[in-house]
Amino acid sequence: MPEAMIDIKIEKLEEGGYLATSDTLQGLIAQGRTIAETIEIAQDVAKKLIESYLEHGDPLPFELKEKKGFVITTSVPVSVNA
Repeated sequence: MPEAMIDIKIEKLEEGGYLATSDTLQGLIAQGRTIAETIEIAQDVAKKLIESYLEHGDPLPFELKEKKGFVITTSVPVSVNA
């Protein structure tokens, strides 16, 4: 599978940094200092999890489909000085 899209949820941690998890790919947990770093780590973790599924002959989660075009909807933080 050349590339797949999975949904992740990123939460800001009280102690600082961010945590990414996924309902699509159970076991995906990634923590980083910034949102960008957290996404990058989550991509690496997802790749390793998917490779493990394939290596062991386990079926991939049914939500996981090959990317055929996509739209990303997200929220971004914006600092406003009022």
